[in-house]
Formats: sequence, C-alpha cells, structure tokens
Amino acid sequence: MAACQTAERILPPGLKDRLLPLMRRLEPLLTSDDPKYLAQRMALVAFAIRVVSAGIAFVSQIIMARMMGEFEYGIFVFVWVLVVLFGNLSCLGFHTAIIRFVPQYHAVNALEEIRGMTATVRIFALLSATALAIVGIGGLVAFGDLVNGYYLVPLYLGIFALPMIALGDVMDGTSRAHSWAVSALSPTYIVRPVLILAFMVGAVWAGAPSTAQTAMIAAMVATYVASVGQFFILTWRLRKRYLKGPIRIEFRTWLRVALPIFLIEGFGFMLTNSDVVLVGIALDPESVAIYFAAAKTMALVHFVMFAVKAAAAPRFSAAIGQEGMGQPGTGQSNRQKLSVIAIESARWCFWPSLAVGGCVLASGSFLLSLFGPAFVSGYPLMAILFAGIMAKAFIGPAEALLTMGGQQALCVKLYAAALAANLALNVTLIPVFGLTGAAMATAGAMMVEATLLHLAVRHTFGIRLFAFAAPQSGPVDTAYQDGDQIQTRPMDAEASRS
Repeated sequence: MAACQTAERILPPGLKDRLLPLMRRLEPLLTSDDPKYLAQRMALVAFAIRVVSAGIAFVSQIIMARMMGEFEYGIFVFVWVLVVLFGNLSCLGFHTAIIRFVPQYHAVNALEEIRGMTATVRIFALLSATALAIVGIGGLVAFGDLVNGYYLVPLYLGIFALPMIALGDVMDGTSRAHSWAVSALSPTYIVRPVLILAFMVGAVWAGAPSTAQTAMIAAMVATYVASVGQFFILTWRLRKRYLKGPIRIEFRTWLRVALPIFLIEGFGFMLTNSDVVLVGIALDPESVAIYFAAAKTMALVHFVMFAVKAAAAPRFSAAIGQEGMGQPGTGQSNRQKLSVIAIESARWCFWPSLAVGGCVLASGSFLLSLFGPAFVSGYPLMAILFAGIMAKAFIGPAEALLTMGGQQALCVKLYAAALAANLALNVTLIPVFGLTGAAMATAGAMMVEATLLHLAVRHTFGIRLFAFAAPQSGPVDTAYQDGDQIQTRPMDAEASRS
C-alpha cells in the first residue's frame, strides 16, 4: 500500500482518479505472498522472460547464421536440436513432477520429503542423462559410418552437454515449484543463449574458424556455465529455506507420477522438434538451416498461444472445480461458464495469431534476409507453416482445458497420434517435395492435432470448441469422475454423434 499512498500524495487530482484504481489492483499482484497472487506473478514474469528470450534467440540465430553460413549453421542447428531434445527427455518427467509434489509437501510442512525430492531429482537427472550419453557415444562408435562425416564431431561434443541440459531442466522445475520464476527461466532462456553467442563471437575473434564445431564447443561451455551457476545458486536458496535435517525418498511414488508426464511432454516435445530432425536426416545441412530459419521466424506467432494458455488454465481449473462433480442436477451454470471461457480463449488465440502472423508474413522476406541471402528461399515455407499454426489457434488452448479436467491419459493418446501423423507425413512428403514437403507435413500434423483436440473436448465436455462457435447453451449431463479422468455425455443428439 505504500506505493498507493505515495501516489495519492503526489499525483494531481485528475491523474490520481485514473491511476489509483489501477495501482490498487496491481499492488497485490506485485507484492503479496498470497498463493493466488504468487501464481499470477510467476505467470507474468515467465511470459516476460519468454518474450525477451525470443528476441535474444532470434537475434543470436541471425548473427550465428551470418557468421557461419548456411552449411555450417545447418549442422549446428540439427545437432543442437537433438541435444536439447534428448537432454529434456532424459529427465523422464521428473522436472515437471517436482512442480506437483513440492507445493503439496510444503502445504503439510513435509520438509523431509522436500529435502529428499529436491536432492533426488538432480542426482537422477545427472545419472539418467549420463547413461544416455554413454549409449550415444557407443552408438556413434558402432554406427558412425552411417552418419555423414560433417555431423560426427559436433555430435560427440553435443553428447557431453546432455547431463547439463538435464540438470538445468530439473533445476528449472525445482525453482518453479517454489515460485522463483527468474531463477527458474533466466538460466535456460536468457543466460545460456547469450553465453553461446558471446563464446562463439569471442572464439571467432580469437582466430577460431566459424564452423559448427566451434559453435558446439561454445554451446557446450555455455551450458556448463549456466547449469553449474544455477546449481550453486539454487542449492544456496534451498539451504537457506530448509534447514539441514533428515530426508525421505519416495521414489516409486514420484516415478508413478513422472512417467505419465514424461509421455505427455515427450510426445509434445518430439512433435515440436521432429520436423527439424527429419529434415536433417533426409536433406543436406543447407536445407536444415533454411527450414529452421523459416520455422523460427514463424514461431513468433506461438507467443499468442503461450500467453492465452497461461491466462486460461487457471480459469479452466476454477470453473471445473466449481462445477459440482458427481452431484446430480448441479453444475449447469458452471458448465455454461466453462463453455464461455473456452470459446473466448479460442477467439483470443485466433484473431491475435492471425494479426501477428499476417505481419510476420508481410515482412517475411526481409526477416529471412537477415539470416543471409540464401535464406529468403524459405519464405514459401512460412506461409505453409502459418496455415498449421492457425489451425491450432482456431481451437485455442484445448490441451490446457483437457489437462485441467484430468484428461492426462487422453492427452498422451492424442499427442502420440499427432506425432505418428507427423512422422508419417514427413517420411512420405520430404523425399518427394523436399523442404516444401517438410513444411506441409508439419502443418498437416498441426491440423491433425487440432482436429483430435477439438473432438476430445467435444466428447469430454460437450463443448464445440472453435473460434467462431457460440457458447454451449443446451443441457449437458453432469460430469462424473472416474479416477483421474472427468468425462461428460452431451444429451443433445447432434453432440452425441461426435
């Protein structure tokens, strides 16, 4: 309240009347320790960091592409995507499971379990990623003849970064579990990309060649510096918050929760990155570079979905929680409210995505030319990818609605089906149409994903979820809970046919 009181004294009357109500609403968000405001503050900080990170990543990729040229840049992009992908997967879901358990333990003052889990996830991530790295090195030694020679050394270098990628991910999750948004996101999304660029520029300035090998060394060193620094800072904060004492390890309980998360996030993460990997396997490094630049530029549109999802998920959770699960004759007004929130979120995804995407496409040739003259040939790919992005924007944050409704198992099946479609389309279309086929496959997989999510939401909640839909007004049977899955049965004949 101090800021409001100060503003009340110094602001002129007209400005005071306009600003004070806004300041009174914002002050709890910025200063309160209430869990609701902590969650909102973390979402706000997370979004700000991701926006800044997107700008840093875009600029740094332009600089590195200019320094290296499309061939070497394509090698680096392909290997680095593989490293980040397998580093994340090697956590086996523990980097997200800790976000679920620590707040629950904290609510009942279960300090022994908190000490045990915060220590266990770091050790597990290091051991799991190290084991994967050993398998990777063995695979390269045994089957290196099947890999193009220009990929071998960067792949070896990337493998050594796997344990630090995994450690960074679980420390990210540990910080999120404590609502430490800056220490959770800044090492991965700001510090590491800045260090990669700085080390690369420094190495070239000192006389090193502008090659993928140099870039991978810079990335490996940057990853170690960022992860080790984050480790010491996080360890200090945990020791400051939890005094030294006994620990309790409930590994089987944690694993039972982590594995379904691993499947959901693993399928989603592979779906996001599989196109770059498959292009790298099927085509030359120049093609990888051009495709990655087009996809990276078009990915700016995804921040609309990111923002809407962050805002919609708590609203979905609240509406579902108020619905009167399992109580016959209750929940109709809240079901109507859930329908309104879902369709409103879809509209907030669709129209801003259309506007942002239109601006990106309008300036697409210029943006791609920043990477280098050869990259402008990727402009048609941007238009194809935009069609897929708009298909997802058309139904809004449907996966958040399903997740908040307890439909994790269904989400696993949907993402697995979308990933299978993505792989099948890429394998079929890339040999025939090259980069255009890769973009068509990715856009097609997004359309499949959007269709499956729409059908799942309609079957589960009786909501026709797309941007132009009217909120559900007809009667819907009360939701019933079956274990962790919440299902509904629409009473109207048209909905029941879906």
